[in-house]
Amino acid sequence: MLIGETIRVAIRSIRSNKLRALLTMLGVIIGVGAVITVVAMGTGAQRNVENQINALGANLITIEPSRSRFGGVQSASAAPMVIDDAVALRKDAGQYIAAMAPEMERRQQVEFGNQNINVSVLGTTTEYPEARNTSVELGRMFTDGEDAARKRYAVVGAAVPDMLGQNPAAFLGQTITIRRIPFEVIGVMAERGSLGWSNPDEAIYIPLTTARFRVNGTDRLGQISLTLREGANRNMALVQFERVMRREHRIRPGEGNNFNMRSPTDYLATAEETSKTFSALLLSIAGVSLLVGGIGIMNIMLVSVTERTKEIGIRKALGATKMVIMSQFLIEALVLCLAGGTLGIFFGIGASRLVSSNLGWTTEISPVAVAVAFGFSALVGLFFGLWPARRAASLDPIQALRWE
Repeated sequence: MLIGETIRVAIRSIRSNKLRALLTMLGVIIGVGAVITVVAMGTGAQRNVENQINALGANLITIEPSRSRFGGVQSASAAPMVIDDAVALRKDAGQYIAAMAPEMERRQQVEFGNQNINVSVLGTTTEYPEARNTSVELGRMFTDGEDAARKRYAVVGAAVPDMLGQNPAAFLGQTITIRRIPFEVIGVMAERGSLGWSNPDEAIYIPLTTARFRVNGTDRLGQISLTLREGANRNMALVQFERVMRREHRIRPGEGNNFNMRSPTDYLATAEETSKTFSALLLSIAGVSLLVGGIGIMNIMLVSVTERTKEIGIRKALGATKMVIMSQFLIEALVLCLAGGTLGIFFGIGASRLVSSNLGWTTEISPVAVAVAFGFSALVGLFFGLWPARRAASLDPIQALRWE
């Protein structure tokens, strides 16, 4: 009963100064809301990266030529990759490869009727959909025989028909012109979405041999995409790929590689590190906001102790113990912080949704972050309310009654 009465007195004291209580809670509200928003943004960004990695395929390995830089400007590769590199990989490391797609990419002007767009034209093989974990949604992919025969067939990305003002299904069988060379559209790829650094939906795919002899006039590759066989030893596969590439590029022992081998998991690790650094920075700012909010609560509680000195003297004269007085002020500080934490939760959820709807960022509310932020707000109330509570409890009742 005594605890209930103490809580009622504390709440009544807060309600008697609503505006001051709200301003006191503002730091806690902003701090808790910031913690929830930051964690929601970080979790959403990580989930978005994971979805992109899954879209690429966890077993994907890409090999691309190293590129040198001079004065911050990226130059052409010093040792370009060629189609023979892909042939050697298939021959000497084929036991690890489920699908392989050499890629020869260059931006080209593409014409259809009176429409004209500039997109990436990618010469590749029939294994591209399997190697890149995608599929042809409408029509079909060109075959190995059509590749060898240098057929002028094209499979377009999911966004290309719309870019040319056409219906995807009706676009099949139409003729587009790449560098004034007519190509028949035989397929439309499934939609994949932007992968951050590129958008495969805005590309056109043609047979590798056709790209080599009819469009680009070179055998240089931009990269080679490999999908590992199910159950293949990843480390052994990477060692074998490296051995084959070093042999084909005539790299001597002790010399560095002039090519790079990458995996979507590498991008995931980099993205996670970046996300952690970004989140830690913002969380530290949110922590400072909570600290400032706690100091504000302590300041207001000290003012409250001064204002209510006579009340404290009367209660002590009537038999209130130090523990009762201390509990009253601790409960007031705790209620202020818990109320601020509750409002901060709503503020954080609302801010996360605004960020998602207005900026298009992926956000995901973490129940753990909500619980931790709310619990931390309670700890702030206890910590910063302790000194004012002890000061109130230690007042001499005689001196307190004389206070004017």
